[in-house]
Amino acid sequence: MIKITFLGTSDQIPSAKRSHSAILLNYESENILVDCGEGTQRQFRIARLNPSKVTRLLITHWHGDHVFGIPGLLHTLSLSGYNKTLYIYGPKYTKEFMRDLIKLFNFRKKYRIIVEDVSGRFFENKDFYLEAKSMEHGIPTNAYVFVKKGKIRIDKQKLKKSGLPEGPIVKELKEGKNVVYKGKRFSAKNLTYMQDSLKISFVLDTKNNTKIIPFVKNSDLLISESSFDEELEAKAKEHLHLTSKQAAEIAKRAKVRKLILTHISQRYEQNPKKILDQAKKVFKNSYLVNDLDSLKLE
Repeated sequence: MIKITFLGTSDQIPSAKRSHSAILLNYESENILVDCGEGTQRQFRIARLNPSKVTRLLITHWHGDHVFGIPGLLHTLSLSGYNKTLYIYGPKYTKEFMRDLIKLFNFRKKYRIIVEDVSGRFFENKDFYLEAKSMEHGIPTNAYVFVKKGKIRIDKQKLKKSGLPEGPIVKELKEGKNVVYKGKRFSAKNLTYMQDSLKISFVLDTKNNTKIIPFVKNSDLLISESSFDEELEAKAKEHLHLTSKQAAEIAKRAKVRKLILTHISQRYEQNPKKILDQAKKVFKNSYLVNDLDSLKLE
């Protein structure tokens, strides 16, 4: 199961209801933080989550509302006995900026930090992979996808009826191998099924561009910035951002299953429904999140 918690959902200026951008993706032992705006570690506490469980930080770009929380988080990890390796990924110059940041704040770093400037597929294990694609926001900027790989799963009801015991035999079935038990042959095909892969895309801060759709295509979930309504499309273009309608058009053309709107301007503090309604007219399965909202995907 994958759980996503929206720790911060505002745009450049936080409001009374919305904190700076930060999204936490939890999958098994991984806790992947996408951006770390000001106040992120406090949002962890309010959500009753432990920042010391973070394993990876994905930085979309180095504008303040997406990174101001990094020094505080690193300092807290040092004071909290963090003993893992923290992997930090970002667009071009991230290694340089992180080196300067650590030098500037001069905290007692008691754990290992590995920083990489990334593009393309930059991490992969047997369960999932991470991929980055450059966007257009005036400075080096990445969008990211998290893909949980499809797996062979045991049909528990069929396994129970078969009379096969748990243990090494089940492991072989999961590997797609046929097995023999008490002289009887059992087909892996009849006792298993293929669980589909699951794709989650993060597009935070970019103008509308032709690279987005092929990158997020067929996502089960697209999390997109939606800083402006359609009446302010010219201003969105000027500031290299998306409107909620543009995000919905991307979701529709990319054949996404579900769209989440975030990075909400304080101008919509009293009427956030405006940008949601505009998105829903184009892509019905659109949703707008608030700080500390969470969702789960199987």
